[in-house]
Amino acid sequence: MKTKILIVISNMEFGGAQRQIVELVNNIDQTQFEIHVCSLSEYVPLTEQFNEGIPLHIIHKKAKFDFSVVFKLASLIRKNKFNVIHSYLFDAEIAARLAAKLSCTDIKVIGSERNANYTLKPIQRRAYKLTKHLVNAIIANSQSGADFNASQTGQPASKYHVVYNGVDTSRFRPQDKKTIRAELGIDQNCKLIGMFASFKQQKNHPFLIEALQKVKAQGHEFKLLLVGDTLHGGLHGSDDYTVKVKKQIEASNFSDDVIYLGNRDDIEHIYPACDFTVLPSLFEGTPNVVLESMACGVPVIATDVSDNKKIITNILNGYIISLNNTEQLSSRIITLYENKENLTLMAINAREQVEKYFSSQNLAANMQLIYCNKAL
Repeated sequence: MKTKILIVISNMEFGGAQRQIVELVNNIDQTQFEIHVCSLSEYVPLTEQFNEGIPLHIIHKKAKFDFSVVFKLASLIRKNKFNVIHSYLFDAEIAARLAAKLSCTDIKVIGSERNANYTLKPIQRRAYKLTKHLVNAIIANSQSGADFNASQTGQPASKYHVVYNGVDTSRFRPQDKKTIRAELGIDQNCKLIGMFASFKQQKNHPFLIEALQKVKAQGHEFKLLLVGDTLHGGLHGSDDYTVKVKKQIEASNFSDDVIYLGNRDDIEHIYPACDFTVLPSLFEGTPNVVLESMACGVPVIATDVSDNKKIITNILNGYIISLNNTEQLSSRIITLYENKENLTLMAINAREQVEKYFSSQNLAANMQLIYCNKAL
């Protein structure tokens, strides 16, 4: 008999957790598992990337504290006789815990932690602590995320499992740079730096902008490719942040050298156009964009947050830099700018690292072991 899994998430927009759900449902062993996805929002663009036959349920959350979601989710659990419910993001986490209890079934409850060292609102911390006894296990995508979650919620270390993100290495792979640049209308000879991130404060665009001003001031020419957009509905102040970042770019010394692509569903064809990418985040879990870029043979410069050092090894396949150290970031950018041979070697090593440790198949296999764990 198959193990029936219900994945519950706040929405299926263009975000890191959402993209990992795509990788999971598309790679799980369907001879052993029947997996369903439930979104608490009608905004579900990434579900178009699901393999055919993945059941999608939508329980529309109509207000911030729409408790009817819990009852509807409990009904869904009873109707489909799920064995495991696995939730992603805060409102889905709390709803899933309460619904599992309300369903009066023996369903196992698994929570998630996707980041580390961010600030929990008092109401979030209280909700996590009040419901912590309703969770059987928590899957974090980084060890730092697991440690952070435990410190904030009071869960015992024994409940945590670390499963790093996975990337589809057949989709994200090295491709011909010249062909892609021609399709995008980007000059073949320019140095192209990519940043793939939604416009939200966590991603820390201003840090990169300040560093690139220093690079430009030293006489280096480049283009900055920004892939990503404001969060749907301006969530978490994303709309105000977007305005702030674009004003900073307009006032910079490279304002004419920025290319905005917005959200794209073909990013596997965008990464290979770049010479390297930068992720200047304030905090992360395991960043999808780092894995995707490396899988495409494009080295990454990333901040020393969360478990980034376990993915990127300095000089070997990219660079780890100190948070908000603009001198260090501009120096690393110039190093990659000037040393083409080193960049080529890094590209090869980056691809090999992801293939060996961070594939979608590894992600699914590790998740399956937890879903089948009788000790949960």
